[in-house]
Amino acid sequence: MKSDSYDVIVVGGGNAALCAALSAREHGAKVLLLERAPEDQRGGNSAYTGGGFRMVHHGVETVKSVVPDLSEGEIANTDFGEYTEEAYLDDLGRVTQWYCDPDLAETVVRRSTETVQWLHGRGVRFVPRFGRYAFKHEGKFKFFGGTVVEAAGGGRGLVQAEYTAAEKHGVKIRYGARALSLLNGRKGIEGVVVQCDGAEETLRAPAVVLASGGFEANREWRTRYLGPGWDMAKVRGTRYNTGDGIRMALDVGAQPFGQWSGCHSVSWERYAPDFGVLDRPVTASRNGYPFSIMVNADGKRFVDEGADFRNYTYAKYGRAVLQQPGSYAWHVFDAQVEHLLHEEYRSKGTTKVQAATIEELAARMEDVHPGQFLKTVREFNAAVKREVPFNPNIKDGKCTVGLELNKSNWANPIEKPPFTAYAVTCGITFTFGGLKIDTSTHVLDIADAPLPGLFAAGELVGGLFYFNYPGSSGLMAGAVFGRIAGREAAQYVKASGTAEAAVSK
Repeated sequence: MKSDSYDVIVVGGGNAALCAALSAREHGAKVLLLERAPEDQRGGNSAYTGGGFRMVHHGVETVKSVVPDLSEGEIANTDFGEYTEEAYLDDLGRVTQWYCDPDLAETVVRRSTETVQWLHGRGVRFVPRFGRYAFKHEGKFKFFGGTVVEAAGGGRGLVQAEYTAAEKHGVKIRYGARALSLLNGRKGIEGVVVQCDGAEETLRAPAVVLASGGFEANREWRTRYLGPGWDMAKVRGTRYNTGDGIRMALDVGAQPFGQWSGCHSVSWERYAPDFGVLDRPVTASRNGYPFSIMVNADGKRFVDEGADFRNYTYAKYGRAVLQQPGSYAWHVFDAQVEHLLHEEYRSKGTTKVQAATIEELAARMEDVHPGQFLKTVREFNAAVKREVPFNPNIKDGKCTVGLELNKSNWANPIEKPPFTAYAVTCGITFTFGGLKIDTSTHVLDIADAPLPGLFAAGELVGGLFYFNYPGSSGLMAGAVFGRIAGREAAQYVKASGTAEAAVSK
């Protein structure tokens, strides 16, 4: 049993973990980061994201504080709008049915802008998020739904910049290091037992930050906590998020918290691999459904595709797809909106059928009742309020009237050829259940008392998301709480008088 010692050990290798490691190092701690994945698969779920950050902003001046190279043309042709603290908090409350922990929510919102600026100051380059949160309409981009920036290079660009910063600032990183258990002594956490190259090692530290993600890559836990059928969902991201950090904390008395039966899940390529592909992280994403009709195997619609902007519905509609017969569906478009679809609809491996007539399309859509599908299209087209103009950048009120399940916005009739349909299933992103923390990221026990020396951030924290999720708030929450966790862990070590001198036992 090899032994080593540090001030702060961070368990995890994604955005939250890297922010924690950077922050702890900035506050004088000797830091070790443990990434379970090999180096070429590093970055956790963060590496598979689009890199978006939902932050409070007040228009172009805030945007320029993190995108200083914003061009005059971009400024002139873009309406960035404004996203206030009040709007952010309202979005978090509304989409989670007001279950979200108010203290955690307020912390994310109020620290969001300064945290993105902090990341920018450490080498993360940001760019405007055109194409996902702003469409060009009548010659001008107009942002909607709160998110205006993303890390250059998406999730991979984000974690690459964060790893570069961590290494530059002296954070030690070990790859292929799976944390097995926490060392829990009389005064609190004393380190971590890890497995590397088939052998166990004891790593000593008076503070540990857990930031190793949820349990979405654990089929058995998915079925246990999310319910029957969830073992069949595709995993959008890393295969290494199997709940180890949560289990380790529960074993030493941490309180489980949040919606353990809930998760972030989306429409995903029906025949995608079981886990995400790091060099093509979002090619299986299918998020153009607000401009479609979405039908199941029976040829029937089952959700209001235009209930809200995509970023307020996409994280719950994966569950809706999973609940359909055979756990699949089809997104159906006509030529009026095909140009609005994200590039991943045109990526290699997409299950797509196209036809010159809707009857031809029905015949080509695998495993769909053709007669009922044609009836669904006819009834939908007849119910569209054609006099209302279509506008993809606002909730345009172009709806249907008189259907059992109406579409609230962006309801164009499906009538202009060619017609296309894309097969989707459920892709799970991360789970909502996890550990209870306070706003200083201390992990709490069953009596709501802090477990000394134990901190947490990222997707293994419960209580922030329930039922649904506002797009780009996951990376934002991970960065906010990761930064706090690193600072708090370093300060805890200094207060305990063991900084830089944790002695092996």
